[in-house]
Amino acid sequence: MKFTRQLLSFFGLSLQFSQTFGAPTPVEDSINQSLESRGNKFASVDQRLFKVDGKKTSYFAGRDGTEDIGFRADILGANTWWLGHLFDNADVDTALDQICETGYKVLRVWGFGTTNDATKTQDVYYQVLNSSGQYFNYNTRNEAGIARLDHAVAAAEQRGIKLILPFLNNFDDLGGINTYTNVYGGDHNSFYTNAAAQAAFKKYIKFIVSRYKGSSAVFSWELCNEPRCRGCSPDVVHNWAAATSAYIKTLDKKHPVCVGDEGWLQPSTQVANNDGSYAYSNYEGVDSEKLLSIPTIDFATFHMYPNQWGYNYTWGNTWIEQHNEIGKRAGKPMLLEEYAVPQGEDRKAIMGQWQDTIVTKTSVAGDMVWQFGTHFPSGNNPFDEYALYYDTTANSDYDVLARQHAKVMAAKKPVATLKV
Repeated sequence: MKFTRQLLSFFGLSLQFSQTFGAPTPVEDSINQSLESRGNKFASVDQRLFKVDGKKTSYFAGRDGTEDIGFRADILGANTWWLGHLFDNADVDTALDQICETGYKVLRVWGFGTTNDATKTQDVYYQVLNSSGQYFNYNTRNEAGIARLDHAVAAAEQRGIKLILPFLNNFDDLGGINTYTNVYGGDHNSFYTNAAAQAAFKKYIKFIVSRYKGSSAVFSWELCNEPRCRGCSPDVVHNWAAATSAYIKTLDKKHPVCVGDEGWLQPSTQVANNDGSYAYSNYEGVDSEKLLSIPTIDFATFHMYPNQWGYNYTWGNTWIEQHNEIGKRAGKPMLLEEYAVPQGEDRKAIMGQWQDTIVTKTSVAGDMVWQFGTHFPSGNNPFDEYALYYDTTANSDYDVLARQHAKVMAAKKPVATLKV
């Protein structure tokens, strides 16, 4: 999700800091620094499903609170993009404790944080790109650098939670494509073929992968949050994804890799009810099915915001079934990585119907709500109108769409449903 899409303007609202930012470490001096390896419990794909520790294959829709038996069908995911961008450790720990209590197992956390001018940002940032070079922010004095993501990864690992870490944002927030083109030239669309920008991007990928590939908290690497290339042939994003994912595999062959795209289809995509409208028009320059054909892409993602894309809510069921069909053809897992309905709508009815489609009609391997919300000790509020707030009240939106959904997914039999 682009989280300033007329929905959000929250960055800086509760981050009233007057900090002096020290000079981050140059890339050349730090590229090989990494955290100590703390585990070997890695995720993998098994045909159309996931498994962890090589022990059990299943769907996921949350966190399994039982003993370490690998992924079961009772694990539910959520987006917590902000986890590595919180200044207060207590906020991170509060969120993760509530996530554990809920049953969530996989979280999606921004693995990017780039600025072109560290003197003008109050946000956490991991990298600076400007005319003088490329720098990584190891500065722990102001705790605005990579130490914030370090804490998030370590805290997740301690609780047995897995993380999907994207390296880049399509949008401007916190390290988007334009932070590269601002320095290396061109525009948003030319980023994908700009040799200088791609070289810098690969250095950043190496920085993150080298730092965390030994952590059992990593579920997968993700190329970009919602990559788009409007007006482009889908070959542009496809070729970029193929080259970038192949590079990641040279750094780490153990963890799965995904693109992070929204699941856009083409007018020619062979799925039922393809009417050639926005989601099927190549307007965003992405062919999700073609991306899934890349050998170094291990599973597919798709997102779902019918109200933002010009569709009614019931169309969401069609979108889910269409991507299930694509996954079936490719023989790879499909992950509904983002979906949401804004507060004020009947979320239990709308989202509950989508969840029922996943459970009863498909072999979609997992789903992750956008986004988990809570009330932080610090008062920080990085949430939008789509947030599903932690709530212990019986039959609340949270109880039905998080806890109860996890229990339903737990009853889903992986082998029996792979035929759909």
